[in-house]
Amino acid sequence: MRRLCATVLIFEVVVIGLAIPVAITIAHASPAAAGVTGGILAAAALVIAALVGRPGQGWALQGWALVAGTVLQVAVIATGVVVPAMYALGVIFAALWLTAIWLGRRYQVP
Repeated sequence: MRRLCATVLIFEVVVIGLAIPVAITIAHASPAAAGVTGGILAAAALVIAALVGRPGQGWALQGWALVAGTVLQVAVIATGVVVPAMYALGVIFAALWLTAIWLGRRYQVP
């Protein structure tokens, strides 16, 4: 589960980063606002990926990282207000996130 969830978040960092110029160019968002918002979301995804993908951590920290990742998915979907394509991309990544959690819990190696 750690590897699956971390992989989803790393790919999501790339998509968030690519959405910043789209928000500036197509949606005419302020470059500062788009950069700060996208940067915060991307940094949060990186931190959560590091926490969820780290072996040997307790269930409490991993559970917190899973909840934080789920909240991040909601935030990415919410960016669809500025860049409508992010609605679809956010839903796709949320589905990948939930599938990674489901598969990870279903096929846990003892």
